[in-house]
Amino acid sequence: MVTPEGNIDGRDSACCSSPMIVLREMRRRAKVLVPPVMGLALTGYFAYHLVEGDRGLRAWVQVTQELHAAKENLSAVAADRAALEHRVSHMRPDHVDPDLLDSQVRRTLDVAAPGEIVIMERPDRH
Repeated sequence: MVTPEGNIDGRDSACCSSPMIVLREMRRRAKVLVPPVMGLALTGYFAYHLVEGDRGLRAWVQVTQELHAAKENLSAVAADRAALEHRVSHMRPDHVDPDLLDSQVRRTLDVAAPGEIVIMERPDRH
C-alpha cells in the first residue's frame, strides 16, 4: 500500500535504497572526484620527470659540472700546449737558441763540463 509520502507499505525510502540509486550516486560522485584526481596524478608525473628523468634538473646539474671540469681541463691543456709550442719555436732549423740546445744536449746525454756543478731536481709528480 502506498502512503501519501510515496512510501510503499509505510517503509522509509532512506533505509531501503535500490541498487540503481546507489550506482547513480556513485557515478555522480565519481564524475566530481575523477578530474581533480587525474589532474593531481598528471601534475605529479610531470613534476617527477622535471626533477629526475634524462633531461631533468639533476641531469642538467651534472652536465653543468662536467662542462666546468672540461673547460678547466681545456685551459690547462691549452697552457701546456702554448709552453710546448714556445719551446719548439726555439728549435726550428732556421733559428736555434744556443742555450736551449745546450741544455737539451746536456739533459739527454747526461754530459757536464769539468768543474760544473749539477743540481738534480725531482720531477713533478701529478
